Amino acid sequence: MLPAQAQPTAPIRYEITFPNRAHHEAEITIRFAAVPTGPLRVEMARSSPGRYALHEFAKNVYRVAATDATGRALTVRRVSPHAWEVAGHRGEVLFRYTLFGDRADGTYAGIDETKAHLNIPATFAYAPALASRPIDVTFRRPDPAWQIATQLETTNDGETFRAPNLAYFLDSPTHLGALDVRSWDVGPASRTQRIRLAVNHEGTHAEVDSFATLTRKVVDEMAAIFGELPRFDFGSYTFIACYRITCAGDGMEHRNSTSLTSSSDLRGNMIGLLGTVSHEFFHAWNVERIRPRSLEPFDFSQANMSGELWFAEGFTNYYGVLAIARARIVSPTEYARRLTGAVNAMTVSPARGFGGAVAMSQQAPFVDAAVSIDPQNRSNTFLSYYTYGEALGLALDLTLRDRPEPVTLDDVMRRMWTRFGREQTASLAPVRTYTVADVQSVLAEVTRDTAFARDFFARYVIGSERPAYETLLARAGFLVRPARPGQAWLGDVRFTDQSGGLVLASAPLIGSPIYLAGLTTGDRITRIDDAPVMTAAALRELLASRRAGTTLRVTWVGRAGERSAPLTLAEDPNVEVVSFEAAGRTPTATELAFRASWVGSRIR
Repeated sequence: MLPAQAQPTAPIRYEITFPNRAHHEAEITIRFAAVPTGPLRVEMARSSPGRYALHEFAKNVYRVAATDATGRALTVRRVSPHAWEVAGHRGEVLFRYTLFGDRADGTYAGIDETKAHLNIPATFAYAPALASRPIDVTFRRPDPAWQIATQLETTNDGETFRAPNLAYFLDSPTHLGALDVRSWDVGPASRTQRIRLAVNHEGTHAEVDSFATLTRKVVDEMAAIFGELPRFDFGSYTFIACYRITCAGDGMEHRNSTSLTSSSDLRGNMIGLLGTVSHEFFHAWNVERIRPRSLEPFDFSQANMSGELWFAEGFTNYYGVLAIARARIVSPTEYARRLTGAVNAMTVSPARGFGGAVAMSQQAPFVDAAVSIDPQNRSNTFLSYYTYGEALGLALDLTLRDRPEPVTLDDVMRRMWTRFGREQTASLAPVRTYTVADVQSVLAEVTRDTAFARDFFARYVIGSERPAYETLLARAGFLVRPARPGQAWLGDVRFTDQSGGLVLASAPLIGSPIYLAGLTTGDRITRIDDAPVMTAAALRELLASRRAGTTLRVTWVGRAGERSAPLTLAEDPNVEVVSFEAAGRTPTATELAFRASWVGSRIR
């Protein structure tokens, strides 16, 4: 064999087979050629692109072994929970293992007799020292009727695909199964690209036809926001969808594809599934190419913390819903209703007392599909950066549109695209990455108002003020109003009925009446005033007969035994967003024009 120096780019070759798919197993072989002298370190990833917590994928790997090219067994030593060292090779290593995978979503691997839905970091081990090498991977189909959907580069062999390096390979989800595929070309004739929708489902071809039509409308609306599509590597973008009862609900963005999974189906949840499609496709610009410095390069061996997720995920959340409205898939009245979640969270969540959008983003390693068994207080201390960023995107867009020299959030996103996203390196990474300060700088440039940008970030991004949604949305003929006006409220808390009382099943929110009275998770309410309260229905009936401001005496059994305290009911603070029309009001021509300029289609 030639020495390693003579073959610096010898490709790494993977093969995966599924001889025991009924029991969720795959067999994987990796051939490392031209390996430098010394032990070869092989690892499983601990995290995954688009996920920020640790997932320890090595827990599903077993029967690890290695040989050289002649079949001679090599010494394999586990040196950490997620890494092995292979010694005694002579420049070539065949590394083999069995993978167990029974969760089909964007993070893990789901293998059974109907599919193999593979997140690559959860599936394939790798050698960090050889990360720049090209990769060939062969997916051996257990059923000749199965097709393969992936963003990997095709080859002359229909089961073999290629990646230019490890980073691209690990970012390339792949699905094997009976796929219903639709495709269409987009972009100018000088640079036509292919969009593919590949769906593993149990519905009809007509349902996929309808879904493809809606997806195409979303794609076109988003291209209109930026003025162009990204230049997809290898000329195509693939929506990889598995909608089966055995799938977990998820959506995960990747550079030239997205993984879409749900236990629901197109017939019963087409618009809901389209919402995930819309969100993930916006990521083709925002986060995949307009990329935070904190996430580039992505570290597969650690949790990845970023203070920019309010922008990367939250603004994507905002546009995911807005694009569906602009495509006229939902009406302005329905769009108003869909804004309720973000506006209400910014209104009632106590988490803003613990930090602004940047601080919430930095908690992602603790909350983004992270696993823990100890109780937490995140219902009080954490507001999702998806929701927080969506609410800030909404506020900023409406504020920009009402300035003396109006601009829009679309203008900001286009400037972020041209400055940080459009230009990519030969290794398929952004030439320039951004920080929170860079987003503020772009906002100042677009508005030509440095003071405005500084103030907005200080108050709403770093700080945690609530924007004046009532005023902002009224300009578009949308109303922010109490969701349950005048209703007595003791707090947004879940209860479970148990023999002998009503048990708090969730933490009461800071400042709510039940919190101020001293109750906490697990406490069992036995009486309110002199009446026994045994069911959630009985509690609702009692609250319906009381006014806000009424003081009750609540008795409960907690860790310290039986206790009793006064509880003063408040008025329910939750709000909702509705169109003026739904509220029985007639919007003015000016308000309708403002709404059309915001929610109307960008396609000319």
